[in-house]
Amino acid sequence: MPFIDCKISRKLTEEEKELLKTELGKAVSILRKSEGYLMVGIDDGYDLYMAGSKLTHGAYVSVSLFGSAASNAFEKMTAAVCDILENNLAIPASSVYVTYHPVDDWGWNGENF
Repeated sequence: MPFIDCKISRKLTEEEKELLKTELGKAVSILRKSEGYLMVGIDDGYDLYMAGSKLTHGAYVSVSLFGSAASNAFEKMTAAVCDILENNLAIPASSVYVTYHPVDDWGWNGENF
């Protein structure tokens, strides 16, 4: 039950959004989660500032997941997210923050797990 929320400083084309969603769907397996339950949010054209300056190519990615994962999996996921953003959207890893939010109570389809 992961949710990956992406806030991207530049506008994306529909093709770029589809590519980002697809690549994150592959990467989520690093956390031992499947794309079958993955939800991805993409908020592009989002104002992001780092060190007092507006980012033209930056991103904040928040990963929420039911349960948790090993810290080395989080490390690998951060590397994968940064690679995806850099290789597909020209967003340098130095302009990307990734946070993780393990959740014990997760609801879906009218009930909680």
